[in-house]
Amino acid sequence: MRIVVLAGGIGGARFLRGLKAAAPEAEITVIGNTGDDIHLFGLKVCPDLDTVMYTLGGGINEEQGWGREDESFQVKSELAAYGVGPEWFGLGDRDFATHIVRTQMLGAGYPLSAVTEALCARWQPGVRLLPMSDDRVETHVAIEADGERKAIHFQEYWVRLRASVDAHAIVPVGAEQAKPAPGVLEAIEAADVIVFPPSNPVVSIGTILAVPGIREAIADAGVPVVGLSPIVGDAPVRGMADKVLAAVGVESTAAAVAGHYGSGLLDGWLVDTVDAGSVAEVEAAGIRCKAVPLMMTDIDATTAMAREALALAAEVRA
Repeated sequence: MRIVVLAGGIGGARFLRGLKAAAPEAEITVIGNTGDDIHLFGLKVCPDLDTVMYTLGGGINEEQGWGREDESFQVKSELAAYGVGPEWFGLGDRDFATHIVRTQMLGAGYPLSAVTEALCARWQPGVRLLPMSDDRVETHVAIEADGERKAIHFQEYWVRLRASVDAHAIVPVGAEQAKPAPGVLEAIEAADVIVFPPSNPVVSIGTILAVPGIREAIADAGVPVVGLSPIVGDAPVRGMADKVLAAVGVESTAAAVAGHYGSGLLDGWLVDTVDAGSVAEVEAAGIRCKAVPLMMTDIDATTAMAREALALAAEVRA
């Protein structure tokens, strides 16, 4: 079985761990969000790609869900002593090495897809990890500050501001001019199943779908496309997805997120058991829906979620 997964950071990475356990013989290709990418201290940082790579490669800080385990922050402290910021983005010493290698390779002319493959040669995540594009795409958020509207990088909105102010618009800058990375469209065309994990539907999966050709390829793939709701009981499972959903006019409900993707793209949708009342609404929109436990409390629960997603795909196919 060939499975393609569109993934953001923590939620996508943890779901992938369960998917690997649920389908150990499957060929899994992960199309990773690069809209969160940011340049810091002269280095190219790819938070979502690295979170997937570290999580599946056994190097993630499990408590945080991002960054390296057994991390130290001496470089960050020294930079702060020099007055060099930003101090709100915490790169650890081990993590710095990844970004240094990536930046050196990019500077030598290698595309991000080739760099990601080289980094994964160390971590052996057990999946093929592809950036959505080799082109630069950065998600920006329009906010109001000091009485005027301005755009800031998504990382500043998410990490520094903790989404404490309303987002008026979400803009994946550069997406319209970007091209899918080598292998992305080919993987979609060859897939038996396409999965949207419980990643942020606006700034993770939504940004991937904003790259011209990716949404169209998924819609035309002719295979089941199933997703798992990141909203449980009208609230995000993790993070502040409700703020960015509001910015694009979508309610923070499992049914509304399914509608946001649409029946033209999505064939099946899993909601949590607490949202079982929304099953009929989702199915009325032409999307097969089922209520199952969706909390990734441990690897067994996550594996069970992944099995339910694959079972729903089989039902859609039948």
